[in-house]
Amino acid sequence: MLTTESQKKIDREIAKYPDGQQQSAVMAALAIAQEEQGWLSSEAIEAVANYLGMAPIAAYEVASFYTMYDLKPVGKYKLTVCTNLPCMLSGAVDAGEYLKQKLGIGYDETTADGKFTLKQGECMGACGDAPVMLLNNRRMCSSMLPEQIDKLLSELE
Repeated sequence: MLTTESQKKIDREIAKYPDGQQQSAVMAALAIAQEEQGWLSSEAIEAVANYLGMAPIAAYEVASFYTMYDLKPVGKYKLTVCTNLPCMLSGAVDAGEYLKQKLGIGYDETTADGKFTLKQGECMGACGDAPVMLLNNRRMCSSMLPEQIDKLLSELE
């Protein structure tokens, strides 16, 4: 299930930990598998677990806890709105509602064209820039009020 290239990347992550502690690389290994396949199927999670020598349920617990891991296919652009208290107090609820209206979907849904998936996330560590969103788990978007949201969506069209 994991390509040779992914295994090499995972091996580099495993090397960061003491011998016998390869399961410590589970978060990185799941991210590598997800990057390769676009999401984490149960088979991909099991392949990661087997590669790291850990129980599949332990890898699934990690994958299902963190919002950066996708347990079902997502759109080309995954927008994760921080809904933790500082962002909520700074307009994240309104930003989420605005995105739902603009995209015509709710949280944990994907647009019919497969372009956008909307998710909720916990603290992203940028409270001073609230409300914040993550684009594809990589790009932090700050001060996401309607004008900035429109600009981002136009950029992604």
